Amino acid sequence: MATLTFLGAVDGVTGSMHLLKTSTSTVLLDCGLFQGGRKVEASNQDPFPFDATTIDAVVLSHAHLDHSGRLPLLVRRGYSGPIYMTPATSDLIDVMLKDAASLQMRDTEWENKRRLRAGKPQIEPLYTLEDVEDTLALCHPLPYDNEVPVTRDITLNLREAGHILGSSIVELFISDTLPVRKLVFSGDLGNAQAALLRDPACITQADVVLMESTYGDREHRSIAQTLDEFESVITRASADGGNILIPSFAVGRTQEIIFRLGALYQQGKLPQQLICLDSPMAIAVTEIYHRYQDVFNREDMQLMKRSGDNVYSYKYKSLHSFLPTLRYAVTTQESMALNRVERGAIIIAGSGMCNGGRIRHHLKHNLWRQQSHVIFVGYQANGTPGRLLVDGAKRIKMAGESIAVNAQIHTLGGFSAHASQSQLIDWFSHFEAPRPALYLVHGEDDSKKALKQALLKANCHAIIPVSGQTINI
Repeated sequence: MATLTFLGAVDGVTGSMHLLKTSTSTVLLDCGLFQGGRKVEASNQDPFPFDATTIDAVVLSHAHLDHSGRLPLLVRRGYSGPIYMTPATSDLIDVMLKDAASLQMRDTEWENKRRLRAGKPQIEPLYTLEDVEDTLALCHPLPYDNEVPVTRDITLNLREAGHILGSSIVELFISDTLPVRKLVFSGDLGNAQAALLRDPACITQADVVLMESTYGDREHRSIAQTLDEFESVITRASADGGNILIPSFAVGRTQEIIFRLGALYQQGKLPQQLICLDSPMAIAVTEIYHRYQDVFNREDMQLMKRSGDNVYSYKYKSLHSFLPTLRYAVTTQESMALNRVERGAIIIAGSGMCNGGRIRHHLKHNLWRQQSHVIFVGYQANGTPGRLLVDGAKRIKMAGESIAVNAQIHTLGGFSAHASQSQLIDWFSHFEAPRPALYLVHGEDDSKKALKQALLKANCHAIIPVSGQTINI
């Protein structure tokens, strides 16, 4: 009898991790970082609730750190088997895990200086760049829609999830006993309104389904309404004489925002003369997006071709016909120079939840200005500075200072890379009768409860598991 244990992204939306065991095999689904406040992130240091050396294979749904960010720690603690993912995901985690390790090593260095002055013991980073290299050596890229045995009794198939480049729905066929049973893990399902990527694959058969519920309690605004508001904020900021800050995730959201700004530019609706992408990681990721244009949706590809070129074909720090006002800030000096720009700029920078990265310095220099605008285009987890701003904080600490929040704050949920409540229900509704057992993960309590009730109205019964719970498959 196969079992599945829920180990992460059960009480919230980060730290995705689930353990599948058969009579002869053990497979780990995702190995993500817990993200949020300091207390939440401290749990990343906790021991894994299993022996890493006993895992036969790891399957990674996509590259976001809340799904991939503890893989180097898993390797550091003894895992040496294959890690299966799509080719694009393999390229993306090369960038993302190295960046995460560099940040952890830097933060640890600063913390140890503080501890040394206070007479406290030194600490170690969660993992190092060497651990990341060891992890990347274990990556086994697999194309979509290609069934591959990953253990003696488990076969894997990766399907398009439409969330970010390379994101996948995981299908696992379990044959330790007959008949063969099928587990489907949705990973993070994409928003059908989002740019560039294709819609999530339609799956019709399974015995057990794990489905994300990030936005299980709400509907996204239509993309038409979202783009209208986006254009309105851009016009208003130009009239106000202020800058626009867009805290954005390096993977997925940044590339969509560049695409949307390019479309506005092509229509003559982008008055700002400086669009700056201030994130070395987002720049590297954008180049990876260029290499995988074969997975873009046809409509957006045609729009970019009509402009005379492709939005992702520009070379390092060069102009581009689709968005010629775009610039890259790669060095620290180039980033700092943006703080002297008081009007007319759109600055896209990480991190998306404002809990790190260059965006914090731009917020420090712009939040107190009434003419400034901040546009949130992604999910803001509890405990993050981004969530505080979205919830109406009047003051916030940035780069060691308490900053008055006088800027105008905007939240554009239509840019979300996650499926809305109705999209989640629609995706699950394609499973044929008898419907599979459905477990809701990757959502805050209110989201999961609301989605469960909405599914019930659609004659679909869902279960909300608890952390550490084990079920039979």
